[in-house]
Amino acid sequence: MIEFKLPSLGADMDEGTLLEWRIQPGDAVKRGQVIAVVDTAKAAVEVECWQEGEVFELLIEPGAKVPVGTPIASLLEAGESADTARRQLPRQPAAEPVAPVAPAPALGIPVAGAAPASRPRVSPAARKRAGELGLDPTALTGSGPHGVITLEDVEAASRAPAPTGRGPSERTAAMRQTIAAAMSRSKREIPHYYLSETIALGEAMAWLQTRNAQSTPQERLLPGVLLLKAVALALREYPQLNGFWREGGFQPAADIHLGMAIALRQGGLIAPALHAVADKPLEQLMGEVTDLVQRARNGSLRSSELSDASLTVTQLGDQGVDSVFGVIYPPQVALVGFGRIAERPWVEDGQLCVMPCVVASLAADHRVSDGHYGARFLGEVRRLLQQPKSL
Repeated sequence: MIEFKLPSLGADMDEGTLLEWRIQPGDAVKRGQVIAVVDTAKAAVEVECWQEGEVFELLIEPGAKVPVGTPIASLLEAGESADTARRQLPRQPAAEPVAPVAPAPALGIPVAGAAPASRPRVSPAARKRAGELGLDPTALTGSGPHGVITLEDVEAASRAPAPTGRGPSERTAAMRQTIAAAMSRSKREIPHYYLSETIALGEAMAWLQTRNAQSTPQERLLPGVLLLKAVALALREYPQLNGFWREGGFQPAADIHLGMAIALRQGGLIAPALHAVADKPLEQLMGEVTDLVQRARNGSLRSSELSDASLTVTQLGDQGVDSVFGVIYPPQVALVGFGRIAERPWVEDGQLCVMPCVVASLAADHRVSDGHYGARFLGEVRRLLQQPKSL
């Protein structure tokens, strides 16, 4: 029998609330199949199973809040039947008196095994629409069966007058606490060093403008996609920045999965992963970026997208500032930042001109690499962006 445990969806996750099961006992489960939806401090996440088998038992009821690593379901392996599995189960000791369950804290966070008082279940359509409208669906009153929040509830809330004097939502407050805990751990445990490089983007922007002029609106690329691809290709040459610090040592990542920092409408950040970035053409990468941003803001990410990132990239975009120096997201060992692309005075072939430029920064873990290594990495990013066709 296989125990399926609640996975960690990032270093800042200690527990999650089971919102719904996508499987039932007797169902066949394949690798990569979504089997449950779990609510974290940052988002409702679709949890994938990376084992195959037949569902034997669901151990947790929707609404229960459980720690990471807790068994939540069991699967039958090939050749195993439900009858043989039951015979193999250890005999349970006589039940002992159960202490009364303490009431939920003032914030209304549900206790394990109890139906959540302030986080009712939300239908997928309602959660998606609430994300589009910038509403917190868990703050609404549900009219569906067993108090489920429906699409109609979200639409009605969007038409209601906005309350005055309302503080931050429970989810936003929890997210701020989660981010603060992760970043405090990072600064406490990781000896950061920082580097920056101003990169001329004349060649890249000219190539992008020509390409986009010959493309349909759906096929056009944003400059940020070039930056992501350049980082991924540079990591092939500088693998010490692509991996994790675990168990007292560096563990290189199996592939280049870039976490992309995304600002959420209700406040806070989340950094889901774009998988195998170095191997993908720019057009495919652009489509995946668009899809990932939309799903992150609608609260429909998958567990592998929150646990696989091997290096995080933060881009401030056109509305940002000149440069950003980020904090490494443990257990990763580096973070790359890009400020806004802006025209600056530049000397080209001995002549003063105006050039679109971006400031690239690197925050890296001194236990794994040093400033010389990091400088060469930023130099490789710069070199790749001078040859946009190579991307």
